[in-house]
Amino acid sequence: MIFSLQIPLLLLLLVTAAGAIMVKDLMSAVLLLGTYSFFLSVVWGWLGAVDVAFVEAVVGAGLATVLFLLTLFGTAPKDTRFRRPPPSLAVLIVFPLLGLLLLYAAKDLPEFGDPNSPASVHISPIYLEQSYQETHTPNVVTSVLMDYRSLDTMVETVVIFSAGIACALLLRRHSK
Repeated sequence: MIFSLQIPLLLLLLVTAAGAIMVKDLMSAVLLLGTYSFFLSVVWGWLGAVDVAFVEAVVGAGLATVLFLLTLFGTAPKDTRFRRPPPSLAVLIVFPLLGLLLLYAAKDLPEFGDPNSPASVHISPIYLEQSYQETHTPNVVTSVLMDYRSLDTMVETVVIFSAGIACALLLRRHSK
């Protein structure tokens, strides 16, 4: 990603996340969370994780926003008013310290796109060279997702399916 676009996008992510936390109106919070998910899907796309970007756009920016809005439209206006207590001193101390700890730990990660990183040196050549012989699937990405990581993909599918069933049960109309 071009550095001149990274900083504004990071600022947009931070502003929309902080805005969703700080606003008093639930409708505004839902719309800000949808905007945050959209900006996050752009980040995933620029980082080369197009599958994650697509899922973030569809589920985060699209489906979650629609479900939140349907839930808000189904509630009475008196139920959407809330008062938030001010953050405690522990929260104001713990989260910045956690952020600094994560930034400190990130120094040990390999550079983005480094051809000598462990994933590029040890794992990727095996998948690229042996995936067709082991899986008989001509597309390497498909063989990784559906053959090597099939159990993980199946569990992810079960989680998404369960979330969909739960949303359908929560949003169903009761006839009286």
